Amino acid sequence: MSRTGIATTVLVAGLLASGVAPAAAGPAVVQAAAHATAADAAPFIGEWTLNLQGPNGPAVFDLAVKAEADKVVGTIGNEQMAPTPITDISKTDKGLVLKYTFDYQGNQVNAVVTLTPGADGKTAAQIDFADGAYVVTGPAERKAKEKAN
Repeated sequence: MSRTGIATTVLVAGLLASGVAPAAAGPAVVQAAAHATAADAAPFIGEWTLNLQGPNGPAVFDLAVKAEADKVVGTIGNEQMAPTPITDISKTDKGLVLKYTFDYQGNQVNAVVTLTPGADGKTAAQIDFADGAYVVTGPAERKAKEKAN
């Protein structure tokens, strides 16, 4: 478990427990989001590594997005957090927004993952924890598919 991951989790939990109002944190998703269909999410379907940076340093997350029938679902996790299901997935003009909650020492923490493709062909990622209390940003990189033997 990395010190940065622990520090991030403790910071988010501390802000929640103290009742500190979230600070304005980076660019927020301004567009109204609509429920994502499998067709909407097609450019994002697959497994991703999110290499993010925040005020306390780096944080790496594994994100999987898939379509089940016409419903889009996902999971997110890392070394400090078991895979957490994501079922609230919507689209914006250009991106995908995945909302989930996780339990930290009895407190439910809201998190919003935003994936936005760039003009350069790369995808940007942001995770907003606790309504702006802590935000991490960086590139999202699609994982290579393993070849079957």
